[in-house]
Amino acid sequence: MTRPVEAVLFDLDDTLCVYEQTADEVLAASFDAVGVDPFFDGEEYVARFDEFLDAGEEIAEIRRASFAAFAEEAGYDRELGHEIATAYDERRDPRGVRFTPGAREALDAVAGDYRVGMVTNGDPTLQGPKLDSLGIDDCFETVVHGGVDAPYKPDPEPFHLALEELGVAPERAVHVGNSLESDVRGALAAGLDVAWIADGREPDPQPDYVFETVAGVADEPWR
Repeated sequence: MTRPVEAVLFDLDDTLCVYEQTADEVLAASFDAVGVDPFFDGEEYVARFDEFLDAGEEIAEIRRASFAAFAEEAGYDRELGHEIATAYDERRDPRGVRFTPGAREALDAVAGDYRVGMVTNGDPTLQGPKLDSLGIDDCFETVVHGGVDAPYKPDPEPFHLALEELGVAPERAVHVGNSLESDVRGALAAGLDVAWIADGREPDPQPDYVFETVAGVADEPWR
């Protein structure tokens, strides 16, 4: 980056926080609730999430469509997938989250020195309680919800919207996120630099910065 950084944008899920219960734990309880043996797991759900983004604006609608498709593929009626999705929603507490290692330190490091925003995939009814539970809802000057305020990441529009609200040009901003698909690809397409929270994979596309944890933000390598 050739010009000074003025804004830092953050992803939320798996960047600043994680659920106390894993997706597999919630799925296991959901399958038990409807009385059927599991026929897909959390890894498949997450890996195929993008296939069902057209199902609606809210995460619950996307989950309902994906679970119905998984049920049909496994030889069950789609309605069974809907029942599992309902059970999942009833058992997933949006406030049941905790900070990822270094997240609090990262937020404290950028406070006061940069314009700070968030670009997250998920509707406000799902993401808002997480911010409130963590006590960080006042850390961001703007929060853009992909799928509601703009298309889902990796579309560049949610990044552009956040920066428009902050009054900062893309070339003077850094986005911090854990997803190569949503965060790195999307932010690069929007013209930002990207700091990626490594997950052990070889990155493609290539981010500008690679951190072991989000605590790397505190070192401000772009200065």
